[in-house]
Amino acid sequence: MLKIGITGGIGSGKTTICRIFEVLGIPVFYADNAAKSVMHSDALLRQDIIKGFGQESYFETGELNRKHISSIVFNDAEQLARLNALVHPAVFRTFDTWVALQSNVPYVLKEAALLFESESYKMCDRSILVKSPEALRIARIIARDNITAEEVRLRMNRQFSDEKKEKLADHIIINDEDLLLIPQVLELHQHFLSLSDDH
Repeated sequence: MLKIGITGGIGSGKTTICRIFEVLGIPVFYADNAAKSVMHSDALLRQDIIKGFGQESYFETGELNRKHISSIVFNDAEQLARLNALVHPAVFRTFDTWVALQSNVPYVLKEAALLFESESYKMCDRSILVKSPEALRIARIIARDNITAEEVRLRMNRQFSDEKKEKLADHIIINDEDLLLIPQVLELHQHFLSLSDDH
């Protein structure tokens, strides 16, 4: 079974594209959702977060104190890297467990905002980059999250540039609202099916 990583900058429309693959019967692992989940469910990770970021990282109910964590990592690249270094291995373990549960599918997708930044693309057989013009991405995020363009740019700056991602990606899907998405996805789908036959 092939493992295909899919990523794209904030607002590029990764989720829309993943939904098309899901319609084709391809299971998708959403790494960002898994990260939120393991911060609750992985006892080892919880201990590490408390050790690194203080007892107040979790409420007495056991819920993660997102506000506390965000206030530490939001404007501090070093602290964010420390948090990611704790969370990413737990997500990788969850992904491996999830893959083992998939059967009778030619390939699976791993959707991750930080596919290249976390180096998890190295655990995949192929990688897809979803690209969108910056102005369109900013407009989408402003509409979705009700934040300012300035705040969107701050988020963008915490991810690799598209130019850097392009050098690492095996395939590119353009999501600019001009080029049709479904033919691009179908072409890649056929390509991955032929690759999985060779495996």
